[in-house]
Amino acid sequence: MYSIDLTGKVAIVTGSSQGLGKATATLLYEAGAKVVVNYFNDPEGKCRAQAEETVAAWGDRGLAIAADVRSRAELQQMFEIVKARWGQVDILVNNAAILRDKTVKKMEDREWEDVIETNLSAVFRVVQSSLPFFNEGGRIVSMASISGIIGFFGQANYASAKAGVIGLTKVLSRELAGRKITVNAVAPGVVMTEMGKTIPEEARQQMLAQIPLRRCGEPDEIASVILFLCSEMASYMTGQTLHVNGGWWG
Repeated sequence: MYSIDLTGKVAIVTGSSQGLGKATATLLYEAGAKVVVNYFNDPEGKCRAQAEETVAAWGDRGLAIAADVRSRAELQQMFEIVKARWGQVDILVNNAAILRDKTVKKMEDREWEDVIETNLSAVFRVVQSSLPFFNEGGRIVSMASISGIIGFFGQANYASAKAGVIGLTKVLSRELAGRKITVNAVAPGVVMTEMGKTIPEEARQQMLAQIPLRRCGEPDEIASVILFLCSEMASYMTGQTLHVNGGWWG
């Protein structure tokens, strides 16, 4: 029977102070990896407090680092800190994302641009910034979404960004194959994270009616698939998008 052992590996999970990112960072840590919990340094300090609380019990295998994924300078600084502390990067999980839902008719340029910048352009920048620090044979996993597959009402910006992540994943898998770095994506359905819980109850019930398993996903159920993609068990899988959605296809 296979077991996943990431002892000696260094993982970075962007936007991992809460929700799916936190669940992913925790599973990677539990599998033996050294893990960076990346967070956005919000003015209220909420993300910092959450990130530091997460790594508090991890000892010398946990590190909380503030970096805005939209900023090349802050990303460079984060990777330099990781290199100085642990010498390498083996695993990168692109998880940071935001929502700015509105219909196309009502959506303002800023709401479109903010989501594309954070959910798509930042993935490009994070990966590009990470490459000088990456070990051969590393793993990159990016978060896509069911919205990028079927398109949700009021999510033109979000769906476009997540569809872009799937395309970027395919390109990166070809470009990085020479370094034996695998690049995959995970497309969750509706997951009960802090973001998922903001969905109005009526809309949630409409979604549940379309999911064959008749329930929303839990963060650990998505994180476990990410863990698999980061392991040697997925060594011959690259350029793929794994759909973890309870059977919902539109």
